[in-house]
Amino acid sequence: MPVDSPSTARTSLSAALPKPGSQSALREQNQQRVIAALMSGGPQTQAELSRQTGLSTATVSNIVKVMAATGIVSTAPTTSSGRRALSVILNDNGQVAAGIDIGRRHLRVVLASPNYRVVQEASVALPLGHSAVEGLTAASDLLDRLLENGGIGRRALLGAGIGIPGPIDRRTGTVIQGAILPEWVGINIHETFSERLQVPVFIDNDANLGALAQVTWGPHSAVENLMFMKVGSGIGSGLVLNGALYYGNVGVTGELGHTTINEHGVVCRCGNRGCLETVASTSTMIELLSRGSNETVDTQRIIDWALAGDTAALRVIDDAGVAIGRALAHTANLINPETIVIGGPLTSLGDILLGPIRRGLARHAVPIIGETTSVCMSSLGDRAEALGGAAVVLAQPGLSPRLASSA
Repeated sequence: MPVDSPSTARTSLSAALPKPGSQSALREQNQQRVIAALMSGGPQTQAELSRQTGLSTATVSNIVKVMAATGIVSTAPTTSSGRRALSVILNDNGQVAAGIDIGRRHLRVVLASPNYRVVQEASVALPLGHSAVEGLTAASDLLDRLLENGGIGRRALLGAGIGIPGPIDRRTGTVIQGAILPEWVGINIHETFSERLQVPVFIDNDANLGALAQVTWGPHSAVENLMFMKVGSGIGSGLVLNGALYYGNVGVTGELGHTTINEHGVVCRCGNRGCLETVASTSTMIELLSRGSNETVDTQRIIDWALAGDTAALRVIDDAGVAIGRALAHTANLINPETIVIGGPLTSLGDILLGPIRRGLARHAVPIIGETTSVCMSSLGDRAEALGGAAVVLAQPGLSPRLASSA
């Protein structure tokens, strides 16, 4: 499915909206319910909007007619459960949400409209060991460049969803020990980015945003229990449980990269020994395959070697995949997800990586869980985290009144 035409992520909206008052207020509130549903979930049929908002199908139909007449939405014939239906799509009103993915060595920024269309995107390399100031400056500069390239005024920017590769204390917005960016530990990311960008800012772990992207932009909108694992320089996961991102007590969840695989293994950056990251991250693969090689080895070189059938590359990937599957099995035994999606820079390997992951999962999971859990590659590639950042902004209920008033 193309990322410019997202699947819908369903959220319950009715509880967060105000109580009905006068007839005019009631009509306005009902319209905002529909707009909020479209902003958080993308294009939907009128029947789906009725279920999401709690409004009757007749009320939704009347609201859609009014909004179509005023240019707020467009409609198009579609099919739903084999029946003819009408798909409702928010029109592009010139506003955009920014999704910013900051990695150990990269930065990606996307700009998406309220109807979930990517209007601008770009990525640049970042120096290894970059500081928070360097990352912030690069993100701000790239964001400004994309706005300028798209002819988009700063006032049209709704906000920025920012993904960081490491645990974030949601109580304080601070990066904590264990992040793959040690130079960022102790930095209040929310305050830092808010001051620089001067727009509403939403900070999250990059794997959480990757998980959100799978149920918003990807083909997994109907999946209530999904696990997204990003395999890169670090390894982390995001969890969608019962249709919502799971954050636990203080927001530190999905740290599967620090699951102990070999208690006598090498010391990990987190201080423990033999973590999954020490045997299955792309950094470890690069280190292993650089031994005895006169060539510069990077992630793309490993992919090229594996696709060409290089024995050493295939062995390193196979060992990593089995270890990843073993770690996934421990989590799958606990939460029983319907789908596990693998993301990160290795997605183009396809079954070369999925095969050993599935073997490791089947070997260590309870049999029925191993048999019924789907494992697949992300269709969003390395764009998932940035797309998830944009989705966070578009899902904010406070944005819908601005959309209605600007139409």
